[in-house]
Amino acid sequence: MSKKDLDPRFLDHKLPSRYINRVHGCEGRLTMLKNLKTDAFPEGIGDAASNRPYVCVVDCGNESAPCNVDLPRQAVIVKQAVKDNGGLPFGIHTITVTDGIAMGHQGMKSSLVSREIIADSVEVSVRGHCYDAIVGIAGCDKSLPGMMMAMVRLNIPSVFMYGGSILPGKHKGEDVTIVDVFEAVGKFDAGQMTREELDQLTDVACPSAGACGGQFTANTMACVSEAIGLAIPGSSAPPAPYEDRNKFARLSGHEVMNTLEKNILPRDIVTRKALENAATIVAATGGSTNAALHLPAIANEAGIDFDMEAVGEIFKKTPYIVNLKPGGKYVAKDLYEHGGIQTVIKILCDSGHMHRDCITVNGKTIGENADEYTEKVKELMQQDQDIIFSVENPIKATGGVVTLKGNLAPLGAIVKVAGMENLKHKGPARVFNKEEDAFKAVEARDYKEGDVIVICYEGPKGGPGMREMLATTAAIYGQGMGEKVALITDGRFSGGTRGLCIGHVSPEAMDKGPIALLKDGDIISIDADNGTLNVELSDDEMAKRLSAVKIQQNDYQSGTLWKYSQLVSSAHLGAITHGGARAEVKQYKDL
Repeated sequence: MSKKDLDPRFLDHKLPSRYINRVHGCEGRLTMLKNLKTDAFPEGIGDAASNRPYVCVVDCGNESAPCNVDLPRQAVIVKQAVKDNGGLPFGIHTITVTDGIAMGHQGMKSSLVSREIIADSVEVSVRGHCYDAIVGIAGCDKSLPGMMMAMVRLNIPSVFMYGGSILPGKHKGEDVTIVDVFEAVGKFDAGQMTREELDQLTDVACPSAGACGGQFTANTMACVSEAIGLAIPGSSAPPAPYEDRNKFARLSGHEVMNTLEKNILPRDIVTRKALENAATIVAATGGSTNAALHLPAIANEAGIDFDMEAVGEIFKKTPYIVNLKPGGKYVAKDLYEHGGIQTVIKILCDSGHMHRDCITVNGKTIGENADEYTEKVKELMQQDQDIIFSVENPIKATGGVVTLKGNLAPLGAIVKVAGMENLKHKGPARVFNKEEDAFKAVEARDYKEGDVIVICYEGPKGGPGMREMLATTAAIYGQGMGEKVALITDGRFSGGTRGLCIGHVSPEAMDKGPIALLKDGDIISIDADNGTLNVELSDDEMAKRLSAVKIQQNDYQSGTLWKYSQLVSSAHLGAITHGGARAEVKQYKDL
């Protein structure tokens, strides 16, 4: 059979789709596509199956939560734009696990695991169908890094797009988010809120489609997508219900074809300097501690050494300048109304805190993109506003997130300090071996001021799955004890967590880390000013306990969580499950 000529823009490209449409014997594969009716080709794909590059438009859409419900609609717009610029779009979907739904029970063990499943499923689909490029649309927490990991792993032209944040709810004249509801449970338990008030808050806190509205994990990683260069400038800013999302969907679909024509690859974009830019944005915005897991994981896909300690070095020298919840006052919609993350990038580029010369997905450098916001930043700095500060007059001189080390965390730990005044704490350990036991104690107020609540065996292997502890930390805060106790864990925290809560303690308990040796009453010292986390035990005593410790086994000895626990690395390396680009023999596009 005759095949239509390939678009001249791509004649010299070694497109993976050639195995589907341009090699001897491909007719059997082509016949499956010719009469396939899709969103972009409702009458059937026809000759486009052989004369256009194949673009995977993948979204994490589902009806499980507000975060992801609007993604398929935005994907339709992306697909039409891909078609209009000469591509053949194929829509696919991945799973997601939404943390707000999974929080506070065994379901949270599936959350971090979902990052790997998303990345793996995109990889498998792209490999199986020989797609030439990717537009990835994600909405909730782990789906953002999972999508970016797949792009860098496959290293074919790719554009990332965030699905947008939720609008804030209104309660008693104040903007509220889902975290306010989690904290309200603690207030209710403490007798500071009635059931009627709690129900009223629950009714209004999540009023639209979109991911959680504070600078929690989803919005943190959305900002990262622009700072690292994989997303169209400005695309992370508009909330999910806003029409501006449609504009960026069209731009993303159009730009992926330009990126394919220019052969701009994710590993050209995701360099060491781009990762440093991403870490800078996390610190400057008081972003989620989960970024210290996700940035090393993305770096692994590019074959770059960039662990939690490297992330922490950037945090130490970055001013905290954006006043967002949970440490501050505002939500993503407010940042959008002040120019979005590009205004922050412009400020940080001009002050020397970000590398201006990193290439981005539109072919321009991050500095060139940011320069388009010059007038907006000038106008912003002249306004009477308290959402974006200058580096000369920051909220705090150093970032909103801090890494710690010491004899309790030889490989590191992390804490979010945005909005906190007291960065030091010393007190007796109150040790639990799973979150549920800690939550019961908090619920019963079976702890006291000055305690350090310790939750072990919640790490990547030990959980397995490294659960977030938002239900427990929010209950503590709701009881008015958020500034009076500390909490440490080898698990992790929601981007919505506040208070002196230290996570990612490495090595984890399952790996016989020092956290597994703690007993009630051990004195723990936390110093986020100087980046230390120690227990007052001698080396001899710790060695004695280590020789006697019995590692607790979890209840997941089969299935996906068991497989994950066999592969996953320490949190300080990003909880990765494979060797990344360092172990690669041949790239997908060269097969």
